[in-house]
Amino acid sequence: MKFLDEAKIFVKSGDGGNGCVAFRREKYIEFGGPAGGNGGRGGDVMAEAVTALNTLIDFRYRQHFKARRGEPGEGRDRTGASANVLTIRVPVGTVILEDDKETVVADMTAKGTTATLARGGKGGRGNAAFKTSTNQAPRRAEGGFPGEERWLWLRLKLIADAGLVGMPNAGKSTFLSVVSHAKPKIADYPFTTLTPQLGVAQAGDGETVIADIPGLIAGAHEGTGLGDRFLGHVERCNALLHLIDIGAQDPVANWHTVHAELDAYGHGLTEKPEIVGLSKCDLADDEIIAAIRAELIAAGASQVLALSSVTGTGVREALAIIAATVAESRADKEPVLWTP
Repeated sequence: MKFLDEAKIFVKSGDGGNGCVAFRREKYIEFGGPAGGNGGRGGDVMAEAVTALNTLIDFRYRQHFKARRGEPGEGRDRTGASANVLTIRVPVGTVILEDDKETVVADMTAKGTTATLARGGKGGRGNAAFKTSTNQAPRRAEGGFPGEERWLWLRLKLIADAGLVGMPNAGKSTFLSVVSHAKPKIADYPFTTLTPQLGVAQAGDGETVIADIPGLIAGAHEGTGLGDRFLGHVERCNALLHLIDIGAQDPVANWHTVHAELDAYGHGLTEKPEIVGLSKCDLADDEIIAAIRAELIAAGASQVLALSSVTGTGVREALAIIAATVAESRADKEPVLWTP
């Protein structure tokens, strides 16, 4: 299944049903009076978060969602049937935005979360509602009220415990393939990974969900290389593992570049716990590793690990630190219950 993390849709709720003009016609009742029922309510359009989906690709083939209109009223004061709710199922982690791409309509962060996107129109009143002391036989009824319609943007932000960030070709996908059963594309050239990937790693007694996003470059927060969309997938992470290729021309400069992009993007990314991993350490001497590690610590990195996904050096240590950091972050976010 292809991955799509952004889609635009049009939603329209159902119009209300028309009111009815009718009169009571029964034997032995000379002046039955008005008996027209009200129209039914139009159907609402709602969104529901489900775990069975992990992409927005379905919305590439269907962009318009229109609910049915309410049934018209009938004689004998019978109200028309209201239309059913039209439910749009979206993956957990989807953010629904207005057409301006800034105003948040709903944030579907948990399974079963629902949000009303457009409310159905109210049904029109039948002529029975217009009966007065001076007008005993009204011959008018209301038409159904129109439903709401709007254009909306759907933006999927993956929900993971930890996120992998770094420059292109830093070894993120290789790390994910080693610690989980994920099978991302791996090759020796930049931008091998073009879509975010998720993997579940065993860390201690529990599991840790890790998100791998495509490499970041200078200007990513402004959309260069679609970086602004990719960074959205690590917004919900509790920790970040920043991988740096130790064989790069200037690993410390790469750390500064990615860190600057995280800071410029905002949304609290630089406030998340960051673990720096020097990847591909099997290709470097211990002296070089120690020197670069010292430079990164001097530059501001708090935790710097030496990793090699090929030999497994430091991988289990990194997973243990990630799991502990995620557990600590979760504990800080859990609400404290008040007790009298």
